[in-house]
This record gives sequence, C-alpha cells and structure tokens, in this order.
Amino acid sequence: MRLLPTGPRSAVHRPAPGAGPGTGPDAASERRARRSGRSVRSGRPSRTALRPLIALGLGLGLLGVPVAAPAGGATHSAGADSPRSNAAHAAHTADTADVPAGVTAGIAVFDRRTGEFTERREADRRFRSASVVKLLLVLDVLWDRAPSALPAEERARLEAMLRHSDDQAASHYWAQRGGSRIIERMVPRLGLTGTVPPPSTHPGYWGYTALTAADTVRIYRHLLEEAPAAVRDFVLGHLHRATRCAGDGFDQYFGIASAFDKPWALKQGWSGFTSGGCTAGASPARTRGPHPGRDGRAAPETRSEPDAGHRPEGRPSDPPVVDLVSEALHTTGTVGPDDRTIVAVLTLHPDGTPYGTAYSRLTRLAGSLDVPGAERPAGTWFGTWGSGVRVRAAATTGSDVVTTLPAGVEVLVACQQRGQRVEVPPYSNDWWAYLPQYGGYLTNIYVDTPGNTLPDVPECRQAR
Repeated sequence: MRLLPTGPRSAVHRPAPGAGPGTGPDAASERRARRSGRSVRSGRPSRTALRPLIALGLGLGLLGVPVAAPAGGATHSAGADSPRSNAAHAAHTADTADVPAGVTAGIAVFDRRTGEFTERREADRRFRSASVVKLLLVLDVLWDRAPSALPAEERARLEAMLRHSDDQAASHYWAQRGGSRIIERMVPRLGLTGTVPPPSTHPGYWGYTALTAADTVRIYRHLLEEAPAAVRDFVLGHLHRATRCAGDGFDQYFGIASAFDKPWALKQGWSGFTSGGCTAGASPARTRGPHPGRDGRAAPETRSEPDAGHRPEGRPSDPPVVDLVSEALHTTGTVGPDDRTIVAVLTLHPDGTPYGTAYSRLTRLAGSLDVPGAERPAGTWFGTWGSGVRVRAAATTGSDVVTTLPAGVEVLVACQQRGQRVEVPPYSNDWWAYLPQYGGYLTNIYVDTPGNTLPDVPECRQAR
C-alpha cells in the first residue's frame, strides 16, 4: 500500500551521510571523541552520549537488531559533507560535481539526446574496475552469438552476473575465456583508450582491471547504439532489473539507484569493504584487501592475501597503474526514459572508510550531477546509526524484514507515523519513518536526530 504525506513537505537540512558509528562498548570512547557536544531537544541526554548504555539491551537481541561498530569508524569533514536538502539538487551548471574531501573521483555524464557530455571530471583517470568489468565479460561472451544461442545454463549465469553482480559467474568466464585476453580483445573492439588488464602481480583478479569513466561511457554507448538488438535488450534488460542485494550480501543501490527515481539501469562495483549483509539473516560479507569475490579473484590457487612485492617467477614487475589499496566504490549505468543519459562515477575512499559512509558519499555525489532526464526522489535525507539495523514491512517489529541497512547509511524519509512502541533503554519511541526507496519502515530510534519525531517530516496517511 502506497503512503502519502498528510501535509506539505518542507525542504529541510540533510544530516551528514554515514552519521553515527557503532554502539558496541569497544567503540564508545572513539564515538565520544568524535561526536561530543551534540545539541539535543527537550533537555534529554543526546543519543550519542547514551549509546554505550544501549549496547547491552541490543546484545540480548532486542528487536532482533544486533548492533556493532562499523569497520573503520571514519567520519566526514564539515566542508565535504555540509548539510543539504533534496531541493538543492534542482539546479545544475557545468561541472557541478560535489566531490567530498578525501575522495578521488572520475566522472563522465553523457546525454545521448544531445550527444554532449554534461559532466566530465578526471574522466580519463584509471581506477580498478571491481565488478564494472563484468560488462566486458558479458560482451565478450556475446560478441559473436545471440543470447538465444546460448544454453539455458549460460543465460542464467549471465543473468546472475548482471542482476546480482554474481562473482562466481565472473570468475567462471575469466578462467574459461582466457583471463586478461578478454580485456585485450575488448579494448580494440570498443575503441577503449584507458582500459588495461590486471597487473602481472595479480593475474587472477578480474576486479583489478583498470578502467576509466570515459571508457565506461563508451561501453554503454556500444551497448545502446552499436550492439545487436538482441544483445542490447538482454544486457540492458537485466541491468534495469538489478537487485538491491547483490549475491555477496552487499546493498548495491548506492549512487544512481538512490539519487534518482526509475527508470535506470545499473552496473555497480565495490572493493575493499566489509558489509553488514543486505539480505536479512545473512552473515557479514567481507572483502578486505585482495580477496575472492568483490576484489575479483578467479583462480582458486590465487592467494587471498598476496604479498605486495610478490611477482610470478621470471616476469618483470608492472609499473603502478591503479590504486589497489583504497576502498573503491563505483556507480555506472543509464538514467531516464529510453536510457537517455549515461552516468559513470568511479571513486576511491580513504583506506578504512566504512561501507555506509562511502555509500552515502557516492549517492550525494551522484545526486549533485547534471543528469538530463533524471527525476530525483522526494523526501528528506537523514543519517542513521548502528549496525545490523533492519527495515520492516510495517511499523512493527513483528512484521517481515525488508532488508538490513549498511551501517551508518543515509536514508530518504517520505513521512512518519505512529506504530508499535520500541523500547531500547533509555529510549522509548512509537514513531516510525517510512523509507520509500526500501518500501518499508525504520524505527525513529535509529534515525540520527534528537527527539522522537523527525523535524519537518509530515505524518503518513494511507492512499485512498
């Protein structure tokens, strides 16, 4: 059932993305040092000051929401993450990219209707591709055949790689089709200028392929403008149906998917993070450093933690091409009716940045761009706190779990309503926030703002 606000929506400030470190006792001193002195309403103690007292109750499984300190515990600088409302996204000029301090970004936004770039910043800078390279793996498989010519098992494998960003499928094709030779074939086919295979020190790591934002736009233009219709429809069709939860438990709806309303198509990439697990009940997915899965290891014999100085016998060391240490998070795809605009935003974050922090920063960066044809979602952004916090199908802890939020991620709130009272000592609150991008509810206790209700957020009502 769709929910609508009962009154006019006011533009309000957007708290800093990723606000709120974990609540475990081992993180208490670090939290106080970073976030002391926050103002509160109604004279009650701030949530930040009291969070260490909550850990015990949560540890006993209250609400079924385990809470722990997210990895890294990084916070945002005031200059990079100044408060901003969704209304501020309405006006754009050339090169409006809001790149947070400490983040390295390569950006290319191409309007297919006009044939012009609306944003182009460090577009030829190389980044390790993470799962964005799966676009090249799919195109290599389909270069000389139609999807209908493939066995059903192969079509299902390609679908999983495109929609769920399945790593086993990518590793299968990397091993079966020659590894780096795939990249060497696709570069001249598509006229790519900045794409190179993984370094010789990491030959089995498909996610270490070097890629640029400009080349990513070229890949999508080939799909949309040059590929056979059957290939275009197969690939873009699955990218339009990309799932929120990837096969490894990461929430992949950052960037394009959070900043813009549908229609959009997605191929995301991430490397070096630890996730709280997108699917309810899933164990945390860990991809710290060179590791099978999100860092793109294909061969079982490849070491999961290779020595940075190791190289195969008799082969020279490659010159450094891309940063293999900093956390990488990329959002790529199309936005708008008829896939009007191609968006490629590749980013690196300081080593140790929590996933929820990078998720929120990249979403804000994507939302700051000039993207013709895009519609931005209505609502107000708020930070959250805690790890393992669940979104529910209704405003009650007994309802189904929709998903688990990345720790400290920002959420868009459309409206709020009363529901089941939640007790997390010393807090007691019966107000719940409706999150339209999740289609579910979050108790206001875990929204990082003082007070039981959210400022300037209207009350929900059922659509008639």
